[in-house]
Amino acid sequence: MALGFQVLKTDPSGARLGRLTTPHGVIDTPAFMPVGTAATVKGMTQEMLEELGVQILLGNTYHLYLRPGHEAIRRLGGLHRFMSWPRAILTDSGGYQVFSLADLRRVTDEGVRFRSHLDGSEHFLTPEKAVEVQMALGSDIQMVLDECIEYPASHEHARHAAARTLDWARRSGAYFAAHGDAGHQMQFGIVQGGAYADLRRQSADHLAGLNFPGYAVGGLAVGEPHTLTCEMTAEVTTRLPADRPRYLMGVGKPEDLADYVRYGIDMMDCVLPTRNARNGCLFTSQGRVLIKNARYAEDPRPVDESCRCLVCRRYSRAYLRHLFMANEILGAILNTHHNLYFYLDIMRKIRDATEFGDLAGFCSELQARLEAGPF
Repeated sequence: MALGFQVLKTDPSGARLGRLTTPHGVIDTPAFMPVGTAATVKGMTQEMLEELGVQILLGNTYHLYLRPGHEAIRRLGGLHRFMSWPRAILTDSGGYQVFSLADLRRVTDEGVRFRSHLDGSEHFLTPEKAVEVQMALGSDIQMVLDECIEYPASHEHARHAAARTLDWARRSGAYFAAHGDAGHQMQFGIVQGGAYADLRRQSADHLAGLNFPGYAVGGLAVGEPHTLTCEMTAEVTTRLPADRPRYLMGVGKPEDLADYVRYGIDMMDCVLPTRNARNGCLFTSQGRVLIKNARYAEDPRPVDESCRCLVCRRYSRAYLRHLFMANEILGAILNTHHNLYFYLDIMRKIRDATEFGDLAGFCSELQARLEAGPF
């Protein structure tokens, strides 16, 4: 199956319906990608993910490089065969994970020297090494190494990080052109620039000139307000090639997903649905449910009476609370299934609203329902 991206329809708001074709299947965009950090979406089997209609997962280069190791995965036939996942996989470069290890790493123009959070061993990750690892993993989409910075950061710091990210993108592209297989793997460049519109515009313009088959917006969802995330996203998407997929990394809350789509984003990922599920926070059409609350101890209703997932069709709030309070593994499994269904269902509804030209109305209605606090 050939690699490629096709825009099927563009909404006046800027939202796009698209089709991203990979060697492991077609992804309907805009799409939400569940996070499978260590070659697993925590609490889910691959069969469950297939039944939910997941078309693409995210894997993490940093974690897989450290354990079990990219060469071991290569010898076992690549990440798809290793984890028995027949559909598409996107791997990030490890840049964000290195960013989060502030006390264990040192960034230079050559790359990042860091110590493993597992055993303290020292490693050196260069742009070329990040590409090499992802080639061994065999993901359908690989990301270039970027420098993600904290929020807030000074203009000077953000400028240096964006310039370094651009240099790393050039090096990554050159290495992939010499050693990779563009017929089986796409490489995305990453826009940086912190919270500064001028830096974001410059980064996007320079990256567009490097002619990547896809582009990501990185360095957001690191503590800045949602309005600022949207502002920076809007600065970028209008400057990126319209015929390439656009990926906003690490977002977001369910009530915010439609906003990103309205700014021309085609792909998103976030740990919120899975992480919150394990902590007993369930997303519903009426807001968040904190299932540990005593009010649910004898509540026979489903988590969300308007939800058609298998959890809501079969299990009560009382039972889910019991599982959570008893620390039963099944509680995390059922909570995760529901939250992922909820996110994927929102994306289906966003695609439908875009198809019928009613995304603005859907967005307003969705936010009005979901912005309620936990109950």
